[in-house]
Order: sequence, then C-alpha cells, then structure tokens
Amino acid sequence: MLNISMPKQILIWGTVVLGLLFAMPNAFYTRVETHNDAMAVIDSGQTNASLEADAAQWPSALPSGLVNLGLDLRGGAHLLVEVELSEVHGSYLEGFWPEVRDTLAAERDTVGFVTRDDSPADELRVRISQTDGATRALELVRGLGRPVTSLTGAAGSNLDVSINGPVLTIKLSEAEQVAMNDRTMAQTLEIVRRRIDEAGTREPTIQRQGTDRVLIQVPGVGSAQEVIDLIGTTAKLTFNSVLGSTSDPAQSPGTGNILAPDAENEGLFYILEKRAVVTGEDLENAQLDFDQNGSPAVAFRFNTTAARKFGDYTLENIGSPFAIVLDGEVISAPRIQSHIPGGSGIITGNFTVEEATNLAILLRAGALPAPLTVLEERTVGPELGQDSIDAGKVACIVAGIAILVFMVLSYGLFGLFANIALIINVGLIFGLLSIIGATLTLPGIAGIVLTIGMAVDANVIIFERIREELKTAKGAARAIELGYEKALSSIIDANITTFITAVILFVMGSGPVSGFAVTLGFGIITSVFTAIFVTRSLIVIWFSRARPKTIEV
Repeated sequence: MLNISMPKQILIWGTVVLGLLFAMPNAFYTRVETHNDAMAVIDSGQTNASLEADAAQWPSALPSGLVNLGLDLRGGAHLLVEVELSEVHGSYLEGFWPEVRDTLAAERDTVGFVTRDDSPADELRVRISQTDGATRALELVRGLGRPVTSLTGAAGSNLDVSINGPVLTIKLSEAEQVAMNDRTMAQTLEIVRRRIDEAGTREPTIQRQGTDRVLIQVPGVGSAQEVIDLIGTTAKLTFNSVLGSTSDPAQSPGTGNILAPDAENEGLFYILEKRAVVTGEDLENAQLDFDQNGSPAVAFRFNTTAARKFGDYTLENIGSPFAIVLDGEVISAPRIQSHIPGGSGIITGNFTVEEATNLAILLRAGALPAPLTVLEERTVGPELGQDSIDAGKVACIVAGIAILVFMVLSYGLFGLFANIALIINVGLIFGLLSIIGATLTLPGIAGIVLTIGMAVDANVIIFERIREELKTAKGAARAIELGYEKALSSIIDANITTFITAVILFVMGSGPVSGFAVTLGFGIITSVFTAIFVTRSLIVIWFSRARPKTIEV
C-alpha cells in the first residue's frame, strides 16, 4: 500500500528544511558577509558602534555560513613565488659554527687554535693551527653529524666534511639538502597560510608547485600587491648586540659580525654580532599597541625560555645598546637602562596603525624560513568574476526553465512534483556547500548546471516505470508503489557510477577540477534524496488527500 509513516515524513521534511535553512544566507550574500567580517573582529576583542551595526545586519540565531566564491568569480590575486632554498642552507651552517668551534676548542691540545675562514654561503670553512691534528679534527666534526633517512631507507650523515691541510670544509650532504628543502617548503606553506588567514581573507589556495615554487590565489583582495606586501616580507626578527656604528657602508664589520642599516636614518649603519641573542621564533605573542606618545607600536612577549635568556642578557649589559633587527634593518637600537626580567617589550618606529597591525600579524605568524621571489603576479578584477556569475545564473535559469517545462508537459502533475523536488535539490546543494565552507568556482557552477540536468533522470525512470505498471491494470496506488520499488536499483546503480567518477576527480584533480567534483558529488547525493524521498512524499500527501481512482503519468 502506498504509504510513508509519520516519523519518516518528519525526517524527510526536517532534512529539507534544515538544508534550505543553511542555504538561505547565500540569498543575502553581502549582508551575511558583512556580518561575518564584523563578528570576526568583535571575537578578537575589538568593538565599536560601526562593527556592532555591521554585525546586526544578520540575526546571530540564524546560520551564517556562505559558499565562498573562488578567484574566477570573486576576483583577487594570483601569485607564483619561488622560495630561495639556498638561503636556508647557509643559515643552517651559520648556526652550526658555534657548535663546531666549541667541539674543536675542547681538543685544543690536539688541533690547536680554531678560526673561521671566509667561504661561500653553502660552505663552512674552519682553520686549525696544528696540521698534525687534522685527522682528529675531521673525526670530531664528522661526529657532530646526525643521520638522515632517505626514501630508500638508507641512512646517511647530514654533513659532508672534508679537510685540506689545516682547513676543514663543511657542507650539507645531498640527502640533508633534499630533506631540508622539503621541511622548508612545508614551513613556508604553513606560514604563508597563517599570514593570509590572520589578515581575514577567505579560502585562499596555497599549493606547492614543483621543487621550490608556491602558487597563491587569494579571492577578494584588490590587487596582487596587497598580497605581496603581506607575504613577501620575510619578517625575520632578531635581537643583536651592538658593537658600534658607522656611516661607511663599505666598512668591514669583522668575522662573525654583520653591518646592518638603520631603517629610519639613511646613511647610518650598525656593527652587530651576527649571532642573535633571541629571535622572533621565540615570540609568544605580538599585537598592536601604542607608545607613551600615542604613536602606533608593536608589543611583544617572549616564551619562558627566551624571556629568561633575554633577562640574563639585559642584566649583564646594562648601559649597552642592543638592536632590534627586522629583515636585516635596525628598526630600533635602544640602550638597556635596567634589567628586563619579564620577557615583554615594545617595538616603536614611524609606524602607521596599518603598518603596525601588519607587522604584528607577520610576527605572530612567524618568519619565513627563506625569502620569496615573485615570478608571476596577476590581479583578476571583480568585474570579470561578476560576468562569470551572471553567465552561470543565465545558464542555470535557462536549463532550469527548460527542464521544468519539459517535465510538466511530459508527466503532468507528477512532473510538477518533480519540479518542486528539483528546486529543493538546488537549495540542498547550496546548503551542503555552505555547511562545509566550500569554494565555488566557474567549473563548480558547471557542475551545478549539469546536476540540474541529471536531477530529473531518477524521476524520469520512476515515472516511466509507473506508466508500465499502470498498463497491467493494477490500481493507481499499487502502480506508484511498484514504480518506485522496481526503479530503485537502476537509480542507485547509475548514480553510484557517476559518484565514483566524482570521487576520482576530487582525489586526483586540484583547483577547479576539485570544485567541479564537489558540486557534482553533492548534486548526486541530493538528487537521489529528492527523487526517492521528496517526490514520493509529495505524491503520498497528494494521493492521501485526493484519493483518485485513476492517474495519468
């Protein structure tokens, strides 16, 4: 007998209402987006009348998830950058020097005095005064290496050490370079993602391309330069001892020292110890603040270990200057007036509020492990994206109207039920996309248009099956029931094969291909649900009220 129990009816229509409720914010996109942006700022601890007004544009009790628009729809920035991996190799060897020096100094009776020779960035050259101790020095330095496991499972040292007379040459082994490059790229991807996320942009695409390149697509920004300004800064913060100052940019700072320009006073250079007291990696927090004059500044706080180290340094160097160095420039060189035990401080300079805020974002996200070189930049205007959206709307409307008319002409009242289910189907797709915060691209719109065309397939199979059952002189209720039962296996088989294709596209593809696969996969799920449950529920409700003796399909 044609019947659906009340609990099943409640479950079916409860699912429909819930899906449409989550889809509803997309019909008020600008208002909901303004509300979400204001709430994000309020949740961070900032509030004012303007923010509260923006937040009030959408009721907080209602869902506020949106389908994010991709770069091709919203406009934004497209960047391809190269990571200078060689810089990381040099930095590692630079930090390795004190360990080499201390290890060899402990064997001074054998190797003599230890000094460092000038060398290329990818080498560390160490000279010993007693040539007879060369073998021992080589053994000691090789002992500082650590194993690196390759993909083949073979373990080798991370160091390649050789000696020529009294000079040791230390390089990174090939296996270590490969492993270090992979770590650097992973760290770069994570830091770039954190910087962009903290700046409040939506659904950026950040992917590794090849060995040393990163593809960055950020929807919704006005120009590629905005993204370059945010991610192109290394944001390497160090606190270094000041040995002196000079106006001669060609002056040699001496071995183990560096010459850094003053960020504000052109022509002034500081001679600094190359080895930093503490670095930005030890920061626990950084945020916008204001100095005693009301000028924008950046307040920072070190973690416990660095705070202790910084406190000990200030205690031992009261009266001496120290430099706060950002990306090779001295942004401040105060004199230590007293012991600073808390590990907190403030960075002042000629900052605007926006500059200080961005610097705080960069410091919180962490320093990039290597500089980035922009190879390609492109700004996609929102007008082009709007054209794509408009074209997509036209395609959806034309496809939808054509299918609605066809179904009514072919199947009459039952076609009308299928059309209602089709409209619900599109709403459920947007509801699912909003729940997971998916990004909709132009191929994604194509997936929705394709889904509209495919959504009625199941209903066509069911209705044709009902027609066949009516020819056997069975009653109307029995014909409808058998039509759904006998069509079910065909519908499930056909949609499973298409869904498998969508899964393969999602797993194997990327970017626009994945967007197409997501909308297609969700469309398959919702179309099967609406065809099997929603249309049947509509027919049951109609049949129980009208009680027709005969039906036409």
